[in-house]
This record gives sequence, structure tokens and C-alpha cells, in this order.
Amino acid sequence: MILPVPAKLKGWQPLTPSGVAAFANASMGRLFLVQFAAAALIAASLVWFLATDWFPSIRAAIHRLPARGEIRAGRLDWADESPQTLSQGHFLAFTVDLNHEDRLHLPTHVQVEFGRDSVRIYTLFGCAESGYPRDWTLPFNRSDLEPWWGAWEPPILWISAGTTLVVLMGGWMLLATVYFLPVWLTGYYANRDLSLLGSWKMAGAAMAPGALLMAAGIVLYGLGALDLVEWIITVCAHFLVGWLYLLMSPFCAPRLPSPVAIRGNPFTVPGDKRNRPRDRRT
Repeated sequence: MILPVPAKLKGWQPLTPSGVAAFANASMGRLFLVQFAAAALIAASLVWFLATDWFPSIRAAIHRLPARGEIRAGRLDWADESPQTLSQGHFLAFTVDLNHEDRLHLPTHVQVEFGRDSVRIYTLFGCAESGYPRDWTLPFNRSDLEPWWGAWEPPILWISAGTTLVVLMGGWMLLATVYFLPVWLTGYYANRDLSLLGSWKMAGAAMAPGALLMAAGIVLYGLGALDLVEWIITVCAHFLVGWLYLLMSPFCAPRLPSPVAIRGNPFTVPGDKRNRPRDRRT
């Protein structure tokens, strides 16, 4: 049985429906602090995944590039063998197949294949192809890309973390704006002491439990405990967790006092501390 939280309880932990309901009385600063902590946890897990599972494959692929080569006028200048594998990891692989002959199919989650005129990305969901930019000249050799990647790898991690924080915080504010009215209506018909602003804060706090599941899913996926399909299921489940908390939390808000409790019992004698019914025979 889920018990309502006391009216004056301020929220700090959004791990239970009662804890989420307590954020209806919390300050905006406290809500944003908890949301920031949840978003930072996801950002940290994403940065760890990139640095541990994707970036080593990128470094290995650059190291296997020839000393000269470039992409000019929408075509790849490649004088080495084709097809060939530049790097292969559990999550990410890079290959070169100038004619896209589909001769290299690697058991990896994402395979990036460079052709003469386009690049293809193979995933579980199929293949996406994009042509090279015709107005740019891009280096495609070890001499230019190794120092470039060495200089940009740390900033890319920081940019990824910052982008994740901004997107999550902004997305949660938008979702709270979408969800707060159903939360308020649920509390209204359940006779709960819940204002519109309190409903918005409660809806914002309800996103945090799903965020913790998402962060755990990224770590487990990076460790190999989850395969790609299981990780996608985890991503979908983190939305369901948020909806479940949105459904349960309004019932944990304090009840409004009944009209009888406010007006008093009309069948009692005023001043009678024992609250006995009036003797109608007198």
C-alpha cells in the first residue's frame, strides 16, 4: 500500500512514488539540482562508453590508414588494397570497399564502410548511405588524421557530455509541460492537495527514475552484459518507468480535508470535547 507523504515534506529522492510526490512542495532549485544529477549520471555513462568502446576503434582505424589519401570533389583517393578492414571492435568497425561489393560483413553493432563515392553505415536496422561532400577536401591519411584526432578527442568527449546535459534538461522541462495537466487532473479527481505548479514539479521529478535506468543500461551495454536488442528494450523501458511514476505519484500527495472535517459535525453539541451526539429528547 502506497501511503501519502506529509504535506510539508520536501523532496530529495525521486526513487519512490512518495519521493516523487514530495517534489510538489519542493523548490524549483531543488528539482533542477536533482534533475541535473540524473542528467550528469547519463552524460558520464555516455562519455565512459565512447571513451572505452568506440574511440579505440577510431584510433585503430586511423593508425591503419596509408600515409597519403584524401576525399576530393566527392571521391575517395585510395591507393591501398580494397576491400580491407581498418579496425574491428565489438561495437564499432571501419572498412574500405571502394565498390561496395558487400564482401566484408563483420560481427559488430555498427560498421562504417568507405566507398569510392559514398560511405555506408551498417547496423541491425539496415544500411544508410551518404555521398561525400563535393565542395570540401578532407584528409584520409594517417599523417593528418592522427594528430587531428589526438587534439580533438578530449573536446569531443566534453562536447558530448555538455550536449547530453542540455538536451536532457530541456527535454525533461518540455515533457513536464506536457505531462503536468494529466497529473493535476489525476490529483484533482483523487481529492489530493496538488496545485498546477506542484503537478509540473512532480512531472519533472518523475523523469529521474527512468534516467537512472538509462544510465545503468548504457553501462551494462558497454560492459557486454546487454546486447544491442536488450539495450534498445532498456531505452524503451525507461520511458515506461517515467509513465508509471507519473501514474502513481499523484495518489501519494496529501489528501484534501473533507468538507465535514472543515465545517464540523452538525450533530454535535458545541464545546463538547467528547464529540457526543445531541440528545434529541431535550
